[in-house]
Amino acid sequence: MIAQVLAAAVGTVAFALLFGVPRKFYFYCGLVGGAGWLIYAFLTQRLSATETEAVFFATLGVILLCRVFAVREECPVTVFLIAGIFPLVPGTRIYWTAYYAVTDQLALAQQNGFAALKDALAIVLGIVVIFELPNRMFHWLARRK
Repeated sequence: MIAQVLAAAVGTVAFALLFGVPRKFYFYCGLVGGAGWLIYAFLTQRLSATETEAVFFATLGVILLCRVFAVREECPVTVFLIAGIFPLVPGTRIYWTAYYAVTDQLALAQQNGFAALKDALAIVLGIVVIFELPNRMFHWLARRK
């Protein structure tokens, strides 16, 4: 699991580089992506949660960290969010959906497509839940700096 978390962190930093995130935020982006994958892996491997449940709770952790770092560093949340959410995006499910659809295995395409849709909705709901928290909850971090 440690290798997976490190790979997620490095991959997140690579996406941060690709999207033009300022260099001083690379560490935070890597931390956000690695933490999100750690939550996801822990829930799926140790607690036997479904992938959709794990994606939802990992998204909560990612967005919470993004908001904390955004207040602390006085920058927009999207600096950390765009790169940090990438390890949780259901890219392989979307790939297999397209593959099964092209190879005329429609039952498998439907199954993978529905699972990808559930994961995408879990990400959206996780983002909405944390963004509904009032900003004043995070202001104590700004005063510490």
